[in-house]
Amino acid sequence: MSYDFDRVIDRRRTASNKWRKYGDDVLPLWVADMDFASPEPVVRALRERAEHGVYGYLYEEPEFAEIFVDRLQKRYGWRVSPEAVVLLPGVIPGFNMAARAVAEPGDGILIQTPAYPPLLRVPGNIGLTHDAMELTRQAGGRYVVDLDAFPSAIRERTKVFLLCNPHNPVGRAYERAELEVMAQACLRHDLVIISDEIHCDIMFSGHQHTPIASLAPEIASRTLTMMAPSKTFNLAGLKCSVAVIPDARLRERFLAQKLDLVHGLNVFGFTAALAAYRDGQAWLDELLRYLEANRDFMHEYVRANLSGVTMSPPEATYLAWLDCREAPILGGDPWTFFLERAKVALNDGAAFGAGGKGFVRLNFACPRSTLQEGLERMRGALAALPRRA
Repeated sequence: MSYDFDRVIDRRRTASNKWRKYGDDVLPLWVADMDFASPEPVVRALRERAEHGVYGYLYEEPEFAEIFVDRLQKRYGWRVSPEAVVLLPGVIPGFNMAARAVAEPGDGILIQTPAYPPLLRVPGNIGLTHDAMELTRQAGGRYVVDLDAFPSAIRERTKVFLLCNPHNPVGRAYERAELEVMAQACLRHDLVIISDEIHCDIMFSGHQHTPIASLAPEIASRTLTMMAPSKTFNLAGLKCSVAVIPDARLRERFLAQKLDLVHGLNVFGFTAALAAYRDGQAWLDELLRYLEANRDFMHEYVRANLSGVTMSPPEATYLAWLDCREAPILGGDPWTFFLERAKVALNDGAAFGAGGKGFVRLNFACPRSTLQEGLERMRGALAALPRRA
């Protein structure tokens, strides 16, 4: 089957947060859901389940865990048992539950910034201290971890490393060598690793996702990995995700946090996730080609047309991290500028913590015509600014 990712789908009448948060004159290129129809096998499975007419409590079919662990082995060479798979209604509850399971109030949690805002909220949610380490931005805009400085960011109180890989918002797909240095430092300092890997399937040419827990058994035994079909197959509103916890004792501590707080999955979320992982790969293959072309189109457009704005092509995710610090924007607030002057809604880089001020995040998972319109609006707004002397 050939999928038409150029088709523009009207989402304003579907209670879409992305499309309803701002006025009808604003083009939304912000929150991380895609403007594409989900894979046809997912739509068919949901239709069949809805037509059954009875929506009782869910029994988690063992087929799901079997398909998921087979996927991990084939894509990443990571062998885990089906018992390691824990289903959840979202990655955000997952990494908060994981932190509660392995840390006590007053302990420290290490987070690399700029970072996805819900990650930054974890310390406050649980009473932990935020032991931040800012990523290093190289001359071309690519971000790296200062591996020499990483161990120094681990304080005496630090008990947890909250990793985001692929990284949101900077689009890095960490290489195996980088992950090994970070993992070994965590081993030496007896840290538990919580790894948000929700974007693991959105990888571009020349890059391969490596789950940090797949590096070695001793790393897996102290790692809780969060994955989901939501970004991959555009299922965010159906609320289904997966925690992979190979160590039985660590899994038991995690499940103790789950009881009666995060109780069961939505039957439609489970139905969609199972269909996506079982039958959605052809759609995903086409999607990745389309997203990579969008990324390349955007990179060239920004270089040629957005004065004072730069971006490094993301290695993974469908999120571009735009450096607007050299644009002649009064007050250095590009988010407000583009919202008010260009009528384009983006994500404010300042919300991503240290290193985010002067940046915006743009979601390019949309038809090319939508992306082009948004970029042209941004170009027009910048062109109307007075030139700096």
